Amino acid sequence: MPAAGRGQADPGPPRQREPRQPRRLPPHSAASPAAARPAALALVILLSFASRFHRLAEPPHVCWDETHFGKMGSYYINRTFFFDVHPPLGKMLIGLAGYLSGYDGTFPFQKPGDRYEQHNYVGMRGFCAFLGSCLVPLVYLTVLELSKSLPAALLTAFILIFDTGCITLSQYILLDPILMFFLMGAVLSMVKCNSCADRPFSASWWFWMSLTGVSLAGAIGVKFVGLFVVLLVGLNTMHDLWDLLGNLSLSLVMFGKHLLARVLCLILLPIALYTAMFAVHFTVLNKSGPGDGFFSSAFQSQLIGNNLHNISVPEYLAYGSVVTMKNLRMAGGYLHSHWHLYPEGIGARQQQVTAYLHKDLNNFWIIKKHDSDTADLSDPSIPVEFVRHGDIIRLEHKETSRNLHSHQHEAPLTRKHFQVTAYGINGTGDSNDFWRIEVVGRKAEKLIRVLRSQVRLTHVATGCILGSSGKILPKWGWEQLEVTCTPYLKETPNSLWNFEDHINPKLPNISLDVLKPSFAEILLESHMVMIQGNTALKPKDNEVTSKPWHWPINYQGLRFSGVNETDYRVYLLGNPVIWWLNLITIGLYLLITVSTAVALKRGVQLTSELKELSRVVLRGGGQIMLGWLLHYLPFFMMGRVLYFHHYFPAMLFSSMLTGITWDTLLKFFAGFWSPSTTARKVYGAGFLALVLLIIYSFYLFHPLSYGIVGPMASDPSSPMAGLRWMDSWEF
Repeated sequence: MPAAGRGQADPGPPRQREPRQPRRLPPHSAASPAAARPAALALVILLSFASRFHRLAEPPHVCWDETHFGKMGSYYINRTFFFDVHPPLGKMLIGLAGYLSGYDGTFPFQKPGDRYEQHNYVGMRGFCAFLGSCLVPLVYLTVLELSKSLPAALLTAFILIFDTGCITLSQYILLDPILMFFLMGAVLSMVKCNSCADRPFSASWWFWMSLTGVSLAGAIGVKFVGLFVVLLVGLNTMHDLWDLLGNLSLSLVMFGKHLLARVLCLILLPIALYTAMFAVHFTVLNKSGPGDGFFSSAFQSQLIGNNLHNISVPEYLAYGSVVTMKNLRMAGGYLHSHWHLYPEGIGARQQQVTAYLHKDLNNFWIIKKHDSDTADLSDPSIPVEFVRHGDIIRLEHKETSRNLHSHQHEAPLTRKHFQVTAYGINGTGDSNDFWRIEVVGRKAEKLIRVLRSQVRLTHVATGCILGSSGKILPKWGWEQLEVTCTPYLKETPNSLWNFEDHINPKLPNISLDVLKPSFAEILLESHMVMIQGNTALKPKDNEVTSKPWHWPINYQGLRFSGVNETDYRVYLLGNPVIWWLNLITIGLYLLITVSTAVALKRGVQLTSELKELSRVVLRGGGQIMLGWLLHYLPFFMMGRVLYFHHYFPAMLFSSMLTGITWDTLLKFFAGFWSPSTTARKVYGAGFLALVLLIIYSFYLFHPLSYGIVGPMASDPSSPMAGLRWMDSWEF
């Protein structure tokens, strides 16, 4: 019986050992010993900083968008107000870096190619390179936390260290490295906070959740596309809360504490920090500058040097006054005209009338009676006659002496609206020059106050109302805003105006300090102006734009510097091997995910090692895949002009996905080899082959990042000879 018993038991051990065969997969303890992690992180940091700071001062001239963001850094140093379509944090940090490094804010940043000469620009480039260098360790730590695999984290780090596009984008005075730093800070903090889920309300849990909120505020504070990472964190938080709600061992009181903690750290904290950024922004930029005209008269009145700051002007409008009129829609502009005519086929070929966002002499108009010439009202002996609600007036353009005019020709851009022109000679026109001025909310016979009264101008002949559509005219209209006369009588800010400048030497002046707006009003107005500015962005002449489908395939790069053989040429292009590997990996990941999901659904029994790999692929890889989708797909729905560099936040996620996916694949295939030492050799050989491929491709394409002088790629003697693998690459 004992022998028989042993004989019956003999088949048992083999059946028990069969599931253990996959242990030939390189175990995490062997692949990523804890002792190796500090050394690996140090290597990643060293290579990242070395690659970003190499030849940082070259070229010593303005490259690409340095002309914008370097100039904005100068504005902060000089405290000069300006307008930009992005929130202020990135530019403030650039300005601070320049100030601390000795830059005095005097370089004009007029156009790409201007030499910096004696100006200290390296500090601002160095700040951006520093954050770009920190980006790689953040990605490394994120993948390490998600996969618990040192090789996966190292592979991801090598991808970003040796990507020519990431290097180029990190070496210049740009917002992108700042944005991506905060973006990855938020992702890493979110992942770390998830790892602390088993010890909620501990010090580490509060730290990582608070740091997530701080990073979210930083990402949105640099560019509005930071909202994509907010959405990613939001979806992750909703998933966590849903799981907690389903945990019946958790009381509703404790669930409420979890909810309040997330509201505090992930909603209230980012909002408070984001608001504080604008408070600092408006406090620092207290001097009049090129951005004044985008904002309301009340806003401009608090800018030192603006013509509305601490001024005294005549309070009530009178005939003979010289005025400017500002449209009340956000960034509506001033009523403007110039000598240029509407082109053939665009209504009547008369003088253009537009809305212009900047201060200009062509914004001035003279108020006259509709039935007489009041030019002689400047004579001090003639009594002043005030303009009243309901009066019929003429507006004569001061520079060209033509009257504001409308007729039933269609407006240039807005259908069913009438064209507005300037017509006549020396103030003499016809009955289509007559407008009824009405103060909104006031009765007849009331006077019209400068800056305070909101007025509507109704065309007497047609009954239409003067307004600004906000649409940008083509080149023939100097890309100024369309002014129309709308037959629709609905009252909107587009059809309301206020009088801003007011010159009449016959009238007494009063102080207008009472116009100062509250911080909440300034904050709301600035966001409305930024949103409108974003949607209205158009490409500049000869500028290379792109479409979202171009980006993952590395279809077309961007010239940062130089065009000819004698120029110092820098070209923003991703390392082709890396970018195409990332693209292939997205397809592989989807295939692996579907296969794993089907296997689990069919009840296939997985070993503990395969279950761990499945968890990494489905959970860790799933979070990364979601991040890629959220940072890429929205661009297909955007109407604004798009550029290649917009893809780089999404590229971070695709690179992380590549590291996780290939690490999983190598472990899976290595498991088919019987001795564990052989399995580790197969895994190591595969990992080494990927790393060497990445490094060799960087060796081939690194001149794109660090600069080329000499023959173009078509010349056999060029360092890029034979490497122009796509006709759309322009180096």
